[in-house]
Amino acid sequence: MNWDDLRFLIELARAGSLAAAARRLAVDQTTVARRLRALEETLGTPLMERSAGHWQPTPVGARVLARAEQIARDVDGIARLADPEADSVSGQVRLTSVTAIIDGLLIPALPRLYARHPALHLELLASNESLDVARREADIALRLARPRAGDFLMRKLADCAFACYATPSSPADAPWLAYHAALAHTPEMRWLAEHQGDRPIRLRSDSLHGLARAAAQGLGAAVLPCFVGDAEPGLVRTSGLLLKREVWMLIHPDARRLARVNAVAAWLEECFQTSVLQNDGNLSDLADKFG
Repeated sequence: MNWDDLRFLIELARAGSLAAAARRLAVDQTTVARRLRALEETLGTPLMERSAGHWQPTPVGARVLARAEQIARDVDGIARLADPEADSVSGQVRLTSVTAIIDGLLIPALPRLYARHPALHLELLASNESLDVARREADIALRLARPRAGDFLMRKLADCAFACYATPSSPADAPWLAYHAALAHTPEMRWLAEHQGDRPIRLRSDSLHGLARAAAQGLGAAVLPCFVGDAEPGLVRTSGLLLKREVWMLIHPDARRLARVNAVAAWLEECFQTSVLQNDGNLSDLADKFG
């Protein structure tokens, strides 16, 4: 058996399509299909099947996949143990978070980190998608909710407070600026759905900073994290604090043994301890009157 074929099985199961798996593996689709067929021929049984345009494991494939993922975690653990720079604060650390935290909080604080650790190289993955720490897609991840389960260490860093923002001249019944419907599950958009009233939604976007800038242009009102809204020139709070979202730091257990990962984790704690993410008002002051 070619053990590398297991990697193709894992990525196809995660991605659900040949095209998506190929992108993740930096190969073409025919290579993914060929490596899957080779593994199935070696084991003598189908491992994946296509249903309604989506690839999913067969019953045997699901059992093989579970063992293959464990093998992948063990291989990653061995790689970390053998890392020649494990005890020095040097080399690369992959950190992922939502775009707003990367752009609004972490990048401004980078000079302090690099002044302290000049041999460190940080790869910031600003994405609203959930990269998996357990699968080593990132060494550290910041999440806006506590994960229910997972193979990682986690620590709460802060409470991220939200309020309504608009320009000082915006009328009380200004239209809303909101996320796309795909993000309707977020606490801030659930709050908006409950308090929208008769005010229409003038603009939808998946860019938090885009909504803040649109509000600053007088296009309407938006529910924003306070660290974003307070920093946007031209915006003022038009409500008390409406809600909070917890910010959690996730680290793979093996990565936690690396000095460079510990250094970045300590820097992140400092960032959140000194930032305006911390609550500065009474969360019970729900602004129904602003809806």
